[in-house]
Amino acid sequence: MKLDTRAIRYLTNDDWRVLAAVEQGSKNHEVVPTTLIAHLSGLRGGSGVHKCISSLAKVGLIAKVKNARYDGYRLTYGGLDYLALHTHRLRSTIFSLGNQIGVGKESDIYITASPENRQQVLKLHRLGRISFRTVKANRDYLRNRSSGSWMYLSRLAAQKEFAVMKVLWREGFAVPEPIGWSRHTVVMEFIDSFPLRMVDSVAEPGKLYAELMDIIVKLAQRGLIHGDFNEFNILIREETTPSTTEGGEDKVTVTPILIDFPQTISTNHANAQMYFDRDVNCIKRYFERRFKYVADEDGPFFAEAVKPVEGETRLDVEVEASGFSRKMAKELERWVGAAGNEAEAEDGAEEEEEEEGDEEDEVEDEVEVVNGGEDALPEVEQVDDPELAEEIDGLSLSDDLPVKPVRGLRDSGLEPLELPSEPDVVAEKVRSKKKAAGWAI
Repeated sequence: MKLDTRAIRYLTNDDWRVLAAVEQGSKNHEVVPTTLIAHLSGLRGGSGVHKCISSLAKVGLIAKVKNARYDGYRLTYGGLDYLALHTHRLRSTIFSLGNQIGVGKESDIYITASPENRQQVLKLHRLGRISFRTVKANRDYLRNRSSGSWMYLSRLAAQKEFAVMKVLWREGFAVPEPIGWSRHTVVMEFIDSFPLRMVDSVAEPGKLYAELMDIIVKLAQRGLIHGDFNEFNILIREETTPSTTEGGEDKVTVTPILIDFPQTISTNHANAQMYFDRDVNCIKRYFERRFKYVADEDGPFFAEAVKPVEGETRLDVEVEASGFSRKMAKELERWVGAAGNEAEAEDGAEEEEEEEGDEEDEVEDEVEVVNGGEDALPEVEQVDDPELAEEIDGLSLSDDLPVKPVRGLRDSGLEPLELPSEPDVVAEKVRSKKKAAGWAI
């Protein structure tokens, strides 16, 4: 969804209290009852609460659920965005909001400015927005609370990313400076750079490759594995140094910057070696495909990278102690694992879906309309009568069954319905399309 902040300046203090009440009620209710909203907001008089609810619903910050058993509203991602921006504004973290500079499956990136006119980046996590359509079957811990649970997981992802970035920035790693965090949003330093996937050529690919592998090893030595170390999550910053000699060429220094940390795990994780090897192999394949560079030596290897360094503390332990508990990490890891399997399944199935064509899809749709879906078919009971069983087995979809004439209705003034004795046109159409598509008839 697109972030629209035009209505934020017109919200009153009562509107913010009602919106915060809906958020608080969403912790235990997918649809927050109107009476509970009035109680949590603390506003006197029912007319004032209903007026605020009407104002919030008009701008899409809350929504009324159809066919609900009671009168209530749910919080939308727009309302969650407004609450986060309001918190950043009160903390003087964000003064103005600019254009959208990036969009992904799990987040939106906007350019912002601080009260001191410093350029910043606002990242809004939006888990479960457009990808991983069937992952809901794999996340039983959500207990069928899809909307509220996605917001809760987005909050966990933002909280974890801010905690990891904070310790990495303090330890001198090449990451953006974290500035603030609220709900599902993270405010960080703006770095004038571009992703590695947009780089067509590098003067020294071997040097850049060595720097990236060194980052992976240093993270493992401190107890962390990025988990998604690829060309999309690596920024390249170029710094030009003027030449000291007249007529000489300026020296260009390339520095890799690491971003996106919600999927970061500890080296004590059960699948730590698999994630470590995947990060290493991802960089190897990309450099071989894009820059035609192949390293002379194998590795780095997980067993050697996890050896502790004297005098250095483990950052994974510190991140957990800073507020991101082990329980939160397990919930987020379960989603990351399920989403990763779903992403691989979607990538592998995209080519097959494109080759099948639209004709087979139309046939499947018509079959679902005629039959009502496989789940809608009733179970057939066993027949004990052998003669009746023979008659049933002899029937088929193409049999022309005789229609017995209706007697005794014309005398009562009723006219019989003219039922067609011809085969079903829709069934014949489905059979012909299935046969043309190569189905076994």
